[in-house]
Amino acid sequence: MTNQPDWAENARQFQQMMTEGWSAMLHTMQQPAAAGAAAAPLQPPAPVRLVPEKLAALQQQYLQDARDLWSQGMQPGAGIAADKRFAGEGWAQNPLSAFSAAVYQLQARTLMGLADAVEGDEKTRARIRFGLEQWLAAAAPSNFLAFNAEAQKLALETQGESIAKGIANLLRDMRQGHISMTDESRFEVGRNVATTEGAVVFENELFQLIEYKPLTPKVYERPLLMVPPCINKYYILDLQPDNSLIRYAVAQGHRTFVVSWCNPDASLSQKTWDDYIEDAVLTAIGTVQKISGADQINALGFCVGGTMLANALAVLAARGESPVASATFLTTLIDFGDTGILDVFIDESFVRLREMQMGQGGLMKGQDLASTFSFLRPNELVWNYVVGNYLKGETPPPFDLLYWNSDSTNLPGPYYAWYLRNFYLENRLIEPGALTVCGEKLDLSKVKLPVYIYGSREDHIVPAAAAYASTQVLPGKKRFVMGASGHIAGVINPPAKKKRSHWVREDGKLPPTLDEWLAGATELPGSWWDDWCAWLAGHAGKQVAAPKSYGKAPHFKDIEPAPGRYVKQKA
Repeated sequence: MTNQPDWAENARQFQQMMTEGWSAMLHTMQQPAAAGAAAAPLQPPAPVRLVPEKLAALQQQYLQDARDLWSQGMQPGAGIAADKRFAGEGWAQNPLSAFSAAVYQLQARTLMGLADAVEGDEKTRARIRFGLEQWLAAAAPSNFLAFNAEAQKLALETQGESIAKGIANLLRDMRQGHISMTDESRFEVGRNVATTEGAVVFENELFQLIEYKPLTPKVYERPLLMVPPCINKYYILDLQPDNSLIRYAVAQGHRTFVVSWCNPDASLSQKTWDDYIEDAVLTAIGTVQKISGADQINALGFCVGGTMLANALAVLAARGESPVASATFLTTLIDFGDTGILDVFIDESFVRLREMQMGQGGLMKGQDLASTFSFLRPNELVWNYVVGNYLKGETPPPFDLLYWNSDSTNLPGPYYAWYLRNFYLENRLIEPGALTVCGEKLDLSKVKLPVYIYGSREDHIVPAAAAYASTQVLPGKKRFVMGASGHIAGVINPPAKKKRSHWVREDGKLPPTLDEWLAGATELPGSWWDDWCAWLAGHAGKQVAAPKSYGKAPHFKDIEPAPGRYVKQKA
């Protein structure tokens, strides 16, 4: 008689293992970081509990699925659910690989179900789900040569050459300090990315200011200043001529200036949030005014650059100054009430730890930031390349956006720690008078200029609802537009490509929530760029003759050609 598994005993052990295991996991995830002497002690984590009814249902389903899988045995392709990691022909033909994938999927389904069965608040469940997703992504059988049928087949077909290439790729990535997502040898800043013609017309220790050569005989009298995020290089806005937002703005007749951030080293490790607002954003605004001779300019902020621009505008309002006629916020958090997936990292202990490590000086390393963002989508941005680069010995294809993504930037520790506490943890920007920046109490109700606010529907860093929340805290005339896709692809969507779609609401109403706004919105095909351009033209003033030279002598001269030196600095 064939020996059969003791399902009752398995069930008892399964329940005990899961209950004890989850208690240990949650205890680990909730452990407070070391705190400073002045900090109040943190409460120990409560033991994890699972909803009994959900646990019983999961147990029953697990045992049923395990029986079914066991009864099928190691048949080619048996039991594998749709998953691109296991979609190759080799997985269907190799019984051991197929069975390992099916067992993995069963365990993954059950573990994620257990995460949803935890008794507790949503943030606790989200943290457990996030931790599990990381572990499951790493543990997939596709990541191991012993189980990856596609990699094994390739090794046989190439007589081991793919394995040799994979080892070479691994050693190269170890030397450079990050996983290659693209063939980085194919790109060079200033040669085939960041190529829009211009010149650096001002610089200090924090940034270079680039002015771009006009592409039209006339330009609008109010110039446009773009403030990109300082956690990345600016050329995400200028990857290629056909997808460059910078070139697009210049071609529409806007005299365009862009902040190109310095990549901080130890000499800038003491720089604060105030330094970046006063000596960078406000300095850039004032410099563009002086060069152009315009009483007012238009400004655009992208991601963290938008948060910094909002701070700068609030400082100017507190000082009774209004040098900015209109502002555009692209995928920007101003109200940090919903910070998306990044919320799993943020609590008092985490922020306090960062303050201890670098609040008084130091650097937040660019590679650490880049790794954090990559692991927000581990299968697509980490393990996919582990399999391709190392198990299969492939060279990833050239892709300008992924080259930019790998070109990381450091942040000064005091800047980063202050940003975490006052925005991500305490959400103080939306509280009138709660923050003092550059010696001024911030009050967004005084920032009354017209604004254009854009959010991306699938954005996991700045959720569309969080971008929309800015409409409820800024008092001026507002236009909100939502685009398809994510944080970067939604923004970098030129009209000529005729891709994706965007949503507008022509009645001008801005109800309290994004869902309510969408109820009255219209989906339109293609890019949102033309909508923004039409809006911006209404705030750009009359057209005047385009300048014949960069800067303005004698104080603002052509220092060097765009893209300048700062953007080429490596972390």
